[in-house]
Amino acid sequence: MIAGKKIVLVVTGGIAAYKTLILARLLIKAHAEVRVVMTHAATEFVTPKTFSVLTQHDVLTDLFSDQTQADISHIELADWADYMLVVPATANFMAKMVQGIADDAASSVVIARHTPIAIAPAMNLNMYQNPAVVRNLEQLKADGVHIIEPVVGDLAEGYQGKGRLPEPEDLYAQIEVLMERDLGTPVLTGKRVLISAGGTKEAIDPVRYIANRSSGKMGYALAQAAVQAGAQVDLVSTVQLPAPMFTNVIAVETADQMLAAMQAHFEQADIVIMAAAVADYRVANPANQKIKKDPDQKGLTLNLVENPDILAQLGAKKTHQYLVGFAAETQNLLEHAQAKLIKKQADLLIANDVSNHDIAFGSDNNEVTLLSKNDAPKHLPLTDKLTLSHQILEIIAAQMEE
Repeated sequence: MIAGKKIVLVVTGGIAAYKTLILARLLIKAHAEVRVVMTHAATEFVTPKTFSVLTQHDVLTDLFSDQTQADISHIELADWADYMLVVPATANFMAKMVQGIADDAASSVVIARHTPIAIAPAMNLNMYQNPAVVRNLEQLKADGVHIIEPVVGDLAEGYQGKGRLPEPEDLYAQIEVLMERDLGTPVLTGKRVLISAGGTKEAIDPVRYIANRSSGKMGYALAQAAVQAGAQVDLVSTVQLPAPMFTNVIAVETADQMLAAMQAHFEQADIVIMAAAVADYRVANPANQKIKKDPDQKGLTLNLVENPDILAQLGAKKTHQYLVGFAAETQNLLEHAQAKLIKKQADLLIANDVSNHDIAFGSDNNEVTLLSKNDAPKHLPLTDKLTLSHQILEIIAAQMEE
């Protein structure tokens, strides 16, 4: 979505301005056309010449400079843009945005915009928590401005706190998602999607547990794709992968915990995708202390009991939800998947052969067959899991409209 887009990057006066040099380079490498506008304070941290060399465009710093060319005046630049970014966004500049003040080149370009905009606040912790700044951020959100949250880290003052600008790669990843939602054709706008990911862990004792080989990558790819498709996403997860941008992650471990989390968010969901690999059994009575080897015994017997069938329970109580299940099989793939589709009352069943090492647990790629009650099985060929997730969600969106 970034490729071919015209992006105006507004740089305001903070120490984090140096990171925008790398961000600009990342955007250009993604084949965006970038033009930069700087406040006077920003030029105290990074020179306009540096941005000019990176972007191959003149940098707008002064509305009235003799060196300012007519074709990059603030109105023409605002009209030129597909998207605007303010990185970093200082407290002063955000206050101008809230009040509609246009007293320099940067603020004038932003006020003249008619495109989506995202800002990345960066400042001292105490400034960020100031009630006036908090109010301004809330007003900007209400005005439709996307806020890329600062992170906790080392601040310029020598101590840690929330207010640090994210690293350029993280900024780029969030911007990519926002632009996909704002400029693309999101098929899940206004939908709430609930996804489970990872394999559950069932305790044997405080040290050991029963688990499976699920990495959670497919569930996380589905969550990222759903966000890019415009959905609000709740992700119930047993793994510690980097959280997909703009998702609400609920951490769980056991099947019982996953069931409780899925039930807690089920009513609000429009689409529910059970991508997690839930353990079929758990230990009936996990030991309170680590089990030690007994020299008089040649083995260890575990008494296993059946775990709740989360997909079946959700299928039995669904009302408006579109319910999706997964079938990871090593033999008789379509036969087992078709039976599961009917038994669990799912609307869609995604079947994949985990005996194939190219798409087995932990792989970055997958190949699946989709089964639904009224349609012939649809095969989606081998590709990376994010691309596959977009294909799956487009099919789900189409079926929900039928």
